[in-house]
Amino acid sequence: MADAEIQREAILAAIDNVAARIAEEKSYLTDLDSAIGDADHGANMNRGFQAVVEALDGDDAEEMGPDDLVKMVGKTIISNVGGAAGPLYGGSTMLASAELEGGITAETSVAFAETYLQKVQDRGKAEIGAKTMVDALVPAVHTYKKSIEQDDLPPLTALSKAVDACERGVRYTVPLRARKGRASYLDWRSVGHQDPGATSTLFILEELLETAEEYLDGEVVRDARSPDVPDESPEEAADEALDGEDE
Repeated sequence: MADAEIQREAILAAIDNVAARIAEEKSYLTDLDSAIGDADHGANMNRGFQAVVEALDGDDAEEMGPDDLVKMVGKTIISNVGGAAGPLYGGSTMLASAELEGGITAETSVAFAETYLQKVQDRGKAEIGAKTMVDALVPAVHTYKKSIEQDDLPPLTALSKAVDACERGVRYTVPLRARKGRASYLDWRSVGHQDPGATSTLFILEELLETAEEYLDGEVVRDARSPDVPDESPEEAADEALDGEDE
């Protein structure tokens, strides 16, 4: 997607789609956060993305490059989303936007994803298993990077695999005991609840994928597994090898 005008159009379409999805899921995100948090994640995220749509609904957006558009998204979220979510979602987006200077390519999109993840972890001090958005982000980003750099898949296919990895990460949060954020105050009572931050992260990625399908060529494959991994388990492979030696 080399044309700057098309990239700008795609980013604006993605923002509209994400904002509409978050608005649709606001009550659900609130319900999730009511169980283990402050019950404000849905309202906060909705307020932030509605503000983004308003901020980019003008002539100025038509002159911005991809990096400036995404930077504006981050700045607007920081200004309108309270609590930890503002810096985590907005601040990380704002800082990662520098990776898109010169346009969106497979390489710059990987760099953006990696920087975004790093900034989220730097700000939240969370690792895998702490029952946070990181549990969804890490598998998504790693899958996207590997799909492009090692499996040589087109960005659309890589993104679809990243969405699948993210969804698996969201499910992974349910049985975990929270070790970061408000949910950690509940200790073992947080077990059995899905993390709202991981869930909103999934919604965002799903809408990015939905938008990308309109602008990118490639196949959508909702399966995070690598094509280089054999279908059989290691045990099955070993058994086949032994059978071959016996013949």
